[in-house]
Amino acid sequence: MSTGYYDVAQICLNGHVVNDSVRRFPEFNKKFCEKCGARTIVECPNCRASIQGYYHVPGVIGVGSQEPAPAFCYECGNPYPWTETQIQAAKELALELEDLGLDDRKMLAKSIDDIVKDSPRTTLGATRFKKIMAKVGKEGAAAFKEILIGVVSEGAKKMIWGK
Repeated sequence: MSTGYYDVAQICLNGHVVNDSVRRFPEFNKKFCEKCGARTIVECPNCRASIQGYYHVPGVIGVGSQEPAPAFCYECGNPYPWTETQIQAAKELALELEDLGLDDRKMLAKSIDDIVKDSPRTTLGATRFKKIMAKVGKEGAAAFKEILIGVVSEGAKKMIWGK
């Protein structure tokens, strides 16, 4: 029995999956994203490993939606450009919140690094994040969710937003 394999994904610098099967369906490749106009990449800018796309299993036909863009490179562990952008935007937003004291803003920005990865610090980061979000109000909390939902670890998502 033959084993499956990952195709290569083409993803724009803002994290929109353009083609999750670059090799199998090259006719869908695009130099720029149709959603945002950003340039697309097929490899990690740090180590040049291909971005893993659709997992093909011989004899099985997949039907459904595309997988979301991965947050970190499987080969070198560095965040992809879209992950870096989302983390930086969330940190900047944390420092802009005038309703919070400076210590809370700094703690909020620091907790972002802990909630984007599943690690021993995830629970601590999620607890701090959720505690400070209670002080921010609905609009601020919604803005953070919009920025971070694609890069926050699954464990942190459950702790912060439930489900």
